[in-house]
Amino acid sequence: MPKALASETGVTQRHSLKFIREHNARRAVQRGAEEESPATEPGRVPRVTRLMALALRFEHLLECGLVHDQAELAELGHVTRPRVTQIMNLLHLAPDIQEAILDLPRIASGRTPITERDVRPIAAEPNWNIQRKLWQRMQSPGQ
Repeated sequence: MPKALASETGVTQRHSLKFIREHNARRAVQRGAEEESPATEPGRVPRVTRLMALALRFEHLLECGLVHDQAELAELGHVTRPRVTQIMNLLHLAPDIQEAILDLPRIASGRTPITERDVRPIAAEPNWNIQRKLWQRMQSPGQ
């Protein structure tokens, strides 16, 4: 079974490992052919996408009881409590908007078109239908 090895660069290599006995009864590891992971898309993941994923991770940690509260998250993440609240507020978005944020295309160069600061007023709106209208308006600013 291939074993994945991750380097600091984020590249994953797969190796087949087989444990064998040498002629003198010593155990050894025999490496098979290397399998390269598929190339990732060029560019970087938008920051708002990473923050949305982080908010979902925070929610999971809280639900599982691995952390007690947002204050503990802030302490573990070396950020302020208000910043954790800002990130967690992304969870107030309608599920389809959350999905759209997670599916934003990678940024090849330049600035990201949608920022977390742009999304804050949408997340502050409690009505999901109004959120969807605000989201559509933000995505098509020319209208």
